[in-house]
Order: sequence, then structure tokens, then C-alpha cells
Amino acid sequence: MTEPLDPSGGHDGYDVLRVFCGPDGRHGNELGVVRDGARLRARADRQAFAAKLGFSETVFVDDPERGVIDIYTPTLRLPFAGHPCVGTSWLLDVPELSTPAGVVEARQDGEFTWISARAEWAPPRTLRRYGSAAEVDALDVPPPGEWIYAWAWQDEAAGRVRARAFPGRDDGITEDEATGAAALLLTHALDRALNITQGRGSQLLTAPGPDGVIEVGGRVRFAPGGPSGV
Repeated sequence: MTEPLDPSGGHDGYDVLRVFCGPDGRHGNELGVVRDGARLRARADRQAFAAKLGFSETVFVDDPERGVIDIYTPTLRLPFAGHPCVGTSWLLDVPELSTPAGVVEARQDGEFTWISARAEWAPPRTLRRYGSAAEVDALDVPPPGEWIYAWAWQDEAAGRVRARAFPGRDDGITEDEATGAAALLLTHALDRALNITQGRGSQLLTAPGPDGVIEVGGRVRFAPGGPSGV
């Protein structure tokens, strides 16, 4: 009989990663990954577990060899999300992931993990441009409602962007530390490679490719406490 997952103490049965870490290895958006998705098969059980963990996203791996994954926020299931795909491809070391939105190609390049995806796979976000990075830094968290990706150029010629993400959901996640799907949408809108500093100091790199495919890359580390060993 499979032991139940326990989100209350340690990392029993799941790994916790930090995705899109800064150059110093700090920051990044936390991600829960249940490598043995068979431990929770029902969507309702997965949704409840993701809510208990409280990360912006939690991934359930249904086939580690083929990279079949299922992604949840604390309140809903997602067909695709950026930082879960980057983090899970790093953890499983697979060349592609299979999501409900489509097949996400993945590769390792030194300290960076890259995925290739399409902008239409990303959930809708409002891309709101500001006049300076200081204005973005000074923003208060808006009330729940609209999903807002606030951004400004730090150095337009170099493609350097300052950004913050406000999911607008009433699930306890008032600000997302690093958001691959929003970076994908911004790259699609600007049609150029970007070096994005988001949240407290996370770093996301992007590059538009042929046929509407966009690469998103970043550093991944295990969260404090280390891997679960699952």
C-alpha cells in the first residue's frame, strides 16, 4: 500500500525546488514536485494537496520517463506553466515534458535549464508597462481580480527588464516571485530576447525562436532542506 503524502512535516514524498534563481543562487519561485503521481491519482486529491502545500504551483509526475506531468495552483489545474516546466525538466533530466497544452522541449546549458513553448499555451495575463524600474519596485499589491505582470525597461538596448507579478487570485499568493508564462507572453509581445529580474531578485532569460516557439530559461536549485529522496 502506498503511504499517503504529508505536507505538514519536511518534504515527505515530494521535492521542493527554487526555479529561476538569481546569479547568486538565491531567490527563485518555490515549486513542489511529486515524482510519483500515482500516490494521488484523483484530481480532487491533487488539488487539495496543492492547496495544503501553498506554493504558486505543484507538479504531479505521471510518467517520469516520458515527462508526463500535471500542474496545479492552490485553487486550479493549469494546462501549462513556465516555472513548473523548467523546474521539473531539471529534476527529471528529460528532453521533453508532456503537458495538456502540448509537448514542451527541454535542454540543459551549463547552469541554465531551458524549455521551449508557445505563447498561446500561457494563461491570460495583463502586461502593464511602467516608466521605470523604480515605479515597479514601489507598487503595492493590488486587490484580487486581474492577473497583472508589471514591467519596465532597466536597459532597453540590452533587453534588461524589471518585473513583478500579481496573480490576482484569492488563494494566498499575492505576488509571484518568478513567472515563466508571463515572461513568455512579454517576449512574444516585444519579439526580442529578454533578461528579466523579477520579484526579490529572480532571473528569467527568454529568446524568441522560429515558428512562434519561445525559449525560457533559468537556474534551478533544491530548496533548503534538500531533496526528499523520492
